[in-house]
Amino acid sequence: MINDRLVDAGELPVAVRDFGGEQPPLLLLHGAGGNLAMLTTLARALRPRHRVITLDLRGHGRSGDGPWSWDAALGDIAAVTVQLELNRPAVVGHSLGGMLAVLWGQRHPETPGVVSLDGNPPPTRPGQLPGLDPEKAAAELARLTTVFDTMHAGMGRTIPSEELPDLVERQQMAARDMGANEKVWIEGFRRNLVHKDGETTMRPSAETSAQLRALMNGLELGPVYATTPAPTLAVLATRDLPEQEPFADLYAAHRRYLVEQAAAGARANPRMRYLQLEDSSHAMVIEQPEVLASLIGDFLSGGH
Repeated sequence: MINDRLVDAGELPVAVRDFGGEQPPLLLLHGAGGNLAMLTTLARALRPRHRVITLDLRGHGRSGDGPWSWDAALGDIAAVTVQLELNRPAVVGHSLGGMLAVLWGQRHPETPGVVSLDGNPPPTRPGQLPGLDPEKAAAELARLTTVFDTMHAGMGRTIPSEELPDLVERQQMAARDMGANEKVWIEGFRRNLVHKDGETTMRPSAETSAQLRALMNGLELGPVYATTPAPTLAVLATRDLPEQEPFADLYAAHRRYLVEQAAAGARANPRMRYLQLEDSSHAMVIEQPEVLASLIGDFLSGGH
């Protein structure tokens, strides 16, 4: 029985969706700009082996707004585990959620395991682009920063009511292009809309987006991989999203860096594992939910 509720995390309310079940608990965390609805297909695939709980991270979906920090977000997750009386939940996350999962594992050695689904900060310096000429790397990073600047400038904007039907239609087309469940995709899109005083805005806000960008740009996962006390699995993408293709050389180099970083962590720490998921992009949770559910289930059941 699926149950939606709000959990009081002290500073703000956290929206939670509990998929129910008697199996070991698993918290499933979405990426930046997403919300719990976007993980529905993966959550359903995981449900035969786990009691799956998804939640809206602060500033997303139906959760409250508050300043973003790793400590604050991990505190929200802790509040959910306490209020839902979850005993040693596994934590699995995609993108930003994957970064949080790894950080959770660093602080919670008692967890049965954490899984990061391509949870990696974006490239910000030439040293993260092995094999790419340093001059070209710097130029490509500058070009990528411009794209991100443009993207973030539109975050949290007011959407005129006459634009909404067209936006929904474009989301439906995107879902079809990705082979995603259209109903789930549209629920995810609508869940980040805020209707107030006759105006519609999109979450997360520009302020939240800026905080997230700064946090991710400042995060270095290598030392975390090398020292985490919890069983940790990093699942890495192997190909570009369509929007990444104009930066193909940059992202190919960054994937090499991510593999090197994960491999170094695994050499230093027997509790760290990684794999490169064949024919997967950053959108792996949409592309291969059944495969991921099987990998996650096997890892958490002791296959690691």
